[in-house]
Amino acid sequence: MTSSRELIVEADGGSRGNPGPAGYGAVVLDPATGETLAEAAEYIGVATNNVAEYKGLVAGLKAARELFPDATVHVRMDSKLVVEQMSGRWKIKHPDMKPLAAEAGRVFPAGRVRYEWIPRERNKHADRLANEAMDAAKLGRRWEPSGSTAALDASAARNAATPPPSGPPGDAAAGAARARSALAAAGTGTGRDLAPDGTGTGSGAWPGGASRPSAPHGGPDDGPDDGLFAAEDALTAVPGGAEASGDFEAEAGVLAPTGSAAHAGSARSAAADATPTATARSQGWAGPDMGAPATFVLLRHGETALTPEKRFSGSGGSDPELSAAGLRQAEAVAAALAARGTIQEIVSSPLTRCRQTAAAVADRLGLDVRIEQGLRETDFGAWEGLTFGEVRDKYPADLDAWLASAKAAPTGGGESFATVARRVAATRDRLAAAYAGRTVLLVTHVTPIKTLVRLALGAPPESLFRMELSAASISAVAYYADGNASVRLLNDTSHLRG
Repeated sequence: MTSSRELIVEADGGSRGNPGPAGYGAVVLDPATGETLAEAAEYIGVATNNVAEYKGLVAGLKAARELFPDATVHVRMDSKLVVEQMSGRWKIKHPDMKPLAAEAGRVFPAGRVRYEWIPRERNKHADRLANEAMDAAKLGRRWEPSGSTAALDASAARNAATPPPSGPPGDAAAGAARARSALAAAGTGTGRDLAPDGTGTGSGAWPGGASRPSAPHGGPDDGPDDGLFAAEDALTAVPGGAEASGDFEAEAGVLAPTGSAAHAGSARSAAADATPTATARSQGWAGPDMGAPATFVLLRHGETALTPEKRFSGSGGSDPELSAAGLRQAEAVAAALAARGTIQEIVSSPLTRCRQTAAAVADRLGLDVRIEQGLRETDFGAWEGLTFGEVRDKYPADLDAWLASAKAAPTGGGESFATVARRVAATRDRLAAAYAGRTVLLVTHVTPIKTLVRLALGAPPESLFRMELSAASISAVAYYADGNASVRLLNDTSHLRG
């Protein structure tokens, strides 16, 4: 990412009567991933469509400024009037709209905002938010972000409107599409034999170019489950002892339209099966040379006493140390990384279990450890130290809400997954810029690692519950100069089987 972050703002407004009961909706999106960064909606009383649209624009711009004050903003609306007036091509004559247009113009400097008209079917997210606000008012309630389904309802429309793949190596959709096309032309199939880092043709390649041990992954030799934080239990057991279906929404009690589980931008996720390689480029790769990416080797800390018991262990609890088993795991992963010799920098979460794991690697490699607050685990509030079953018994409604929505926080003021995603994305951008072209070990936790993978794939928030991430496991994501990403490895534990 560049230092001046680009954001997309989509806004809309509606009036049931024009004038009549009116509301607006606005959403701030990450242009690289389609990730929803912020939503706003409000019932505004009796007003016209155009006034509601302008109020939606103002709210969207303010939400973007709150996230990134120095951002450049791409506004997309289906109101030709607002787009043309704010672009300076049409005059603003209506007395109710002049002050709103002036207010919108003051949120960001004019040179940092550009406007684009889009068809209504491509503005479904903001439209849905506006209707949710009006529906809530009709029932005598205020619109609440935690109750919104706009992101899910709009995802199918946004995915259908995604333009044909185009872009540089590393683009999660375009890169894979072009690689497959080039490989098909060369008669080599889908590229299953390509190395994850594009430097070879075998399945044993490792991020950074060194060879990876050839032990089978995911087989019976993996040993017993080494204890993820308790949310992982939601995928292996359903309350009441029934077998888990593997369907997050069914288990969480979410009622969503068919196909709506995919978050905005999730069409990109299917493209992680191929990475641009020298073979693909030799067949006529037309994209610009992005140079060497910043490669994040993502190491989950070793076990603590809470890990085997599958207790919630975040940044708001007791900050446990590594157990004896965890210390052995840290030494094993340190030896493996030293043998591969590709790590150039080490960055760690501030929590003790990560600092201990990072120290074991740093001692082997002769490197310093930088502490990064943005890599800390989720704060699980009142759930810290409890098992999933204990949380189910004590806070059943809060747990159901948390499983159903990334915006819901644990009991007692913990962090929602949406909040963590914003923190992790900002940290990712800073580190990718600071370590461009280098291979960096990030020693962190379950949620930050899964979030980085999810964002790189453009996968929906519920995918957090569909990834296995063992203690002391290694994953890897490469970040290119334009901000696009390529997932190269997930949950490798081969170094723990010696």
